[in-house]
Parts: sequence; C-alpha cells; structure tokens
Amino acid sequence: MEAALIAALPFREIWAVDFEFHVPPGEKQEPACLVAWELRSGRKIRQWCDEFGTTPPYPTDAGVLFVSYYAPAEINCHRSLGWAVSERVLDLFTEFRNLTNGTKVIAGRGLLGCLVHHGLDHISANEKTAMRDRFIAGENFSTWSEKERREGLDYCETDVKALADLLPRMLPKIDLPRALLRGRYMTAASAMEYAGTPIDTETLDKLLTNWDGIKDKLIADIDKDYGIFDGTTFKADRFEAFLVAHGIPWERLESGKLRLDDNAFRDAAKSQPLIAPIRELRHALSEMKLNSLAVGSDGRNRTMLSPFGTVTARNAPSTTKFIFGPSVWLRGLIKPEPGHGLAYIDWSQQEFAVAAALSGDKAMMESYASGDPYLAFAKQAGAVPADGTKKTHEAERDLFKTCVLGVQYGMGEASLALRISGLTKYPQSTAKDLLAAHRRTYPAYWAWSQLNADHANMCGYLQSILGFHFYATNDTKLRTETNFPVQGNGSELLRLAACLVTEKGIEVCAPIHDAILIGAPLDRLTDDIATTQALMESAGKSLLNGFELRTDVHIVAPDDWFGSNGYEFELYTEKFCKKNGLDFALGRGLWHGPNGEDGHVERYMDKRGICMWERVMKLIREVESNG
Repeated sequence: MEAALIAALPFREIWAVDFEFHVPPGEKQEPACLVAWELRSGRKIRQWCDEFGTTPPYPTDAGVLFVSYYAPAEINCHRSLGWAVSERVLDLFTEFRNLTNGTKVIAGRGLLGCLVHHGLDHISANEKTAMRDRFIAGENFSTWSEKERREGLDYCETDVKALADLLPRMLPKIDLPRALLRGRYMTAASAMEYAGTPIDTETLDKLLTNWDGIKDKLIADIDKDYGIFDGTTFKADRFEAFLVAHGIPWERLESGKLRLDDNAFRDAAKSQPLIAPIRELRHALSEMKLNSLAVGSDGRNRTMLSPFGTVTARNAPSTTKFIFGPSVWLRGLIKPEPGHGLAYIDWSQQEFAVAAALSGDKAMMESYASGDPYLAFAKQAGAVPADGTKKTHEAERDLFKTCVLGVQYGMGEASLALRISGLTKYPQSTAKDLLAAHRRTYPAYWAWSQLNADHANMCGYLQSILGFHFYATNDTKLRTETNFPVQGNGSELLRLAACLVTEKGIEVCAPIHDAILIGAPLDRLTDDIATTQALMESAGKSLLNGFELRTDVHIVAPDDWFGSNGYEFELYTEKFCKKNGLDFALGRGLWHGPNGEDGHVERYMDKRGICMWERVMKLIREVESNG
C-alpha cells in the first residue's frame, strides 16, 4: 500500500533529503554532510563536506520531488554551496502544521513530534541531542575522523529514514497541489532568510557599549513627566495614581490589579498619547536584548522566519533575534549598504480589504476603494458629511478607525470602550454606537463572519483560500474563529507575493506581517519597487476574485536619489514633533514621491519610534562627548 502511494506520485524521482550544518547567529549555513534517498529506486547518497561537488548529486528540475522537514534549512545549504534550488518542494513540516493547526500535539511540531504523532519509531531525544550538539558547535568538519564521519552520517540518515517513513503515512491526508504551493513558499522563505536585513553595526555597537550607562538617564529623561519609576523599577501603585490623576481608564485583571503586560500598554497608547513614551520605555527596558539580535559578519540580520508558526499561519520569527521583533525604535538600526536602497512595501489596510472581498460586502468594498476606509465608514454611518475630509473631521475619523481595527480583531464593546477612552468623553456609549453602526453599515460582512464561526463549531475546522486549516476545539475562543478567515488569508497573500517577488530575482530582506522589505542597488531601486508593487497587487487579485489591493511604499535612500527621482522634501511639522516629543529644530523630515511614496534618508525609521530613537542617540552622544 505504502509503495503504491509513492509510485502514484506524478514525479519521475522522489528524493528525501537532509543536511547537517553549522549556522552561527546571523550567518549563512555551513553544510557539514548530506544524506539523500531516492524513494522509488532505493538509491542512497551519503556525502561529507569535502566530497561536495559544484552541483547537487540529484536532479532539481520540476520533474523531481524534493522532500524535507523544514525545507529552508536544506535549501539554504544548496544556496551556500552554489547549487541549484529544487523546483518542486514538499515540506512535511508545513503539512504536519496543516494537519494539526489549532490543536495540541503530544511532542511538539518538530520532526520527533511528527513521528510520535504518527506512531512511528524514532531516535531518542537524548541520542539526537548528543550528536546535534557537535554539529551546532561548528567544529572543523573536514578534520573529523572516518569513524566520526560515519557516525555523523548515520545520525543524519535517521532523519532521512524518518522522512521515508512519514511520507506514505501522511500522503493520504496531503492535498498535493496546495502542499506544493506551501513548499514553494518555503523556498521563498529560504531566499529571505539567506538575504537578511542590512544593519548599522556601528550604531549597534554603540548601543551595546553604552546601554547600561544611558539606561538611568533615559528613565530620568522620560519619567520626569510621570514620576512612575523608582530608579529602574516600574512602580504599579505610582502608575495607578498617574492614571487616576489624568482620568485614563485601564483594564484590570480578575484580581483587581492593573493589567500591565505590553499588549495593555500598546492598546492604550493608540488612543492615549501620554501612555506612548512609558510604553516604549518599558518595552525597551524589558526587551532590550541586543546581544540576541542575530547579525552576521556581513552586517546582515538573519534568523529563522518560522513560516506557518502561528495559528493564522503567519511567520513567527524570534522576537529577540529578528530586527522587526523588539521595540519599533530599534528599527532605526536598519540601514542599506552604500550604493543601495531599501523599500518597505505593504498592502494598504490589508485586513479590511480581505474582509471586504471575501465577505462580498459591497459597502465595505466601496469604502476600501475610496482610499480612506475609515473616513468612508464615518460617512456611510452618517457621522461625517459627504464633503468631509481627514483634516476637517480628524476626531470622527479616529473613532471610526479604532472601531474598524477593533472589529477586525474580534474586539467587544468593553474592550473597544477602553481603546477609545482617549478619543471621547463617553467611551462606553460611543463604543456601543460604533459597533452598532458597523453592523448596520456592513451587514454582509457580519453575516459572513457569523457563518465562519458556525462552520468552525459545526464542522470543527476552517480553511484559508489555499487550503491551510485551522481546527477548532472545545477550548477555542470565538475571537480566534472570527479572526482566522481574515488573518489566515492575509498570510496567504503574503506567501504568494513573496513567491512571485523572490522568483523575479528581487532581493527580499524580510517579510513583516502584511509587508515585505526589499533591497536593491540604487540604479535598480525604482524598477524593483514598481515590479514588487505590481506583483503584490497581482497576488491580491488572484486570491480575492479580482479585488484590487493598494500598496504603500516607504523608501530609504540617499538625499540625491530622492532629489533626482522627483521627490519633494518636507520637514516634520511642529505638530508632529510636539506629539512625539521631538525637538522641532531637528531639521529632519520625509521625502514625498510623485505617486504617494515617502522615504527617509540614511536609515529606516518607523514614525512610532522616532522619539525614542532620538532620545537614545542624544544620550549616547552625550556619554561619548564626556569621555
């Protein structure tokens, strides 16, 4: 039976492949050895690193299936060796995720866990750890004795045998065409992991050197307006007194104590400007693990992207190793190499567009097509006149924007009231009215959302457009069920776009939720941006029945590049500087492009982090000038 399943696969050869390798933080793989089995003929290949040739020892064309577990690891060994990358990839890791997403598995979702789940024999964890540690240590593999090499290859071969055992066991539940699409994305993920994001290592070194010396000064600089800290310690009672004094409502735990996790601060900061500096400071103090940031010898930040790592199948890279994981102000470390530029390209209001297209809600689609769905919603609900603008009705737009974003994440009346508490005098009644307006304005969306929840409860699962599953259990929250159709399909959009862009030869440095960061030489930057935007828009049309998603662009390049490409410079406004605690005399600002693009000179900056970045850099300059 199992042999018949393998024989029925539409490929002339099927190779199960595993490498052992060393990969220091931020670096590219250094392959140690390779074992590969052709599952029909029984042909076996075992090679040590000094036996590798200039081409792979098996074919990689579209007529051959490459089987692995977490394929980016193997594919990046190909890249390190200068070998061609296989055109058809079946990753049993992604398929195990697809078979179990939303449920608990006994031994995790690694290869060992997959074997246990399927009742197959496996090497013990202790045996695996002992040999794995030797490869991780990165010893000089060419000096290993014949006995050591044999033992290393035997260890590597246990993973290949596991693949050979798993494939026929899993095949009856694998939707092969869609599985190959997931494998295609794992190839794109390998390209992004291999490229990495350019980092300003000089400034990173300054941060590492001076952080302990400036930490107290940073706290004092921010806390002078709050009086919440005692030295470096955040005092909950002082914070509670601050909230009471300023009339700021705050979510509490069942115990009655304030909820003080970062999500609570992040949510509050969106409507309470006073909270933003404290949130950034707390985040910086708790998450400031710069030694964990994985930066290679070439100045590139590289780490596992962990595709399909969340319930909604988003990427889940380490929050300490990945540059987009820590506080947003640290993204100022992203800096292109000389002669190169970067572009952060994201879908405009992706979740709103996905919900509109998939629910078929015409009013919602019209709202998105207007270019400003938040203002359009306010107009559709009768809260803003037809000729109202973002400038004339900023307050109303902010309220309706918060409602839209809250609905997308399953927020109820109480949570929404907290979120808008800084925007209105009557948050509870306003939240109730906003949610009622949303239901009244977009009835097709709400019917679709309820249909998804009913399907999850009755059938036990939901699936994305391209077949990635989420399995509901008795412990599944309603918010998770309503969130998956939007977030899960948003992740499908990103995966398809990443495939299209990397396959065009464009360097994708990193995927970020609903965006990708690309890099290019300055003479190619404009063309690569245009191509990336076109491919992202094409991915949207392909998956959303022709519905058009817009993209926004933020560029990092030298002054003269912006000037010679029709961009206009605008200083940060006084209002922006005051709102973000910046010195109005900074003399910095944004370049604005002819098609709505914007950009920063020298380094990537997120507006939410400019204030903290400037504060930290100012303190470092002071420390350095004082010797």
